[in-house]
Amino acid sequence: MKKRQNVTIKGTKGGLVLQLDDNCSYEELKKELDQKLSANQLSKEDRHLIPVRVDVGNRYITEDQREELKNLIRQKKNLVVEEIESNVITIDEALRLKQETEVITVSRIVRSGQVLRVPGDLLLIGDVNPGGTVIAGGNIFIMGVLKGIAHAGCFGNEKAVIAASSMKPSQLRIAEQINRAPDEVEKKENREMECAYIDENQQIIIDRLQALIHLRPSLTRLEGGH
Repeated sequence: MKKRQNVTIKGTKGGLVLQLDDNCSYEELKKELDQKLSANQLSKEDRHLIPVRVDVGNRYITEDQREELKNLIRQKKNLVVEEIESNVITIDEALRLKQETEVITVSRIVRSGQVLRVPGDLLLIGDVNPGGTVIAGGNIFIMGVLKGIAHAGCFGNEKAVIAASSMKPSQLRIAEQINRAPDEVEKKENREMECAYIDENQQIIIDRLQALIHLRPSLTRLEGGH
């Protein structure tokens, strides 16, 4: 009977992919990984670094085990670990992801001096008055007038957007990019909903809401992905 392979090494254009079985014990896995990498070492003359991606499947590995696997691979000549992928996350990680992608609906007016903060997407039914601030880990959608400060993607998400029925902000911020609204935005009267996003030049752009259909197609998840 052929022995089960716990470690499969595949060569790709981008380097090596190590597929690690998720049914055997961690110690068995580590031992076979060490043996196979030792048997496949390149010659000393070849100093070209090879990127390695590790796929552990449905196995949960701790941070200590991640570092152990990285160190084991790094000990072999020419190998550089790019990432270790797992299909399994902790309950805390799952809760954090849920919070960051959850849409929180709030019906109120954010007045001067007030700060409304949510971990995920914000749907505000109401106005943001001058001096008021709304902050979200994800996108910000305002069914009202934005005259204060809006900060979307506050954890660093540069794909986040800000949309409002009337866009007259004192300041827009997406991730680390800041746009102090130009005078023409303050003066113009526009009955269409507008949106703000970061473009390819790392600038915050204000455009018609319809632009998001092409720029951020993933937003259609709010309608079931259709």
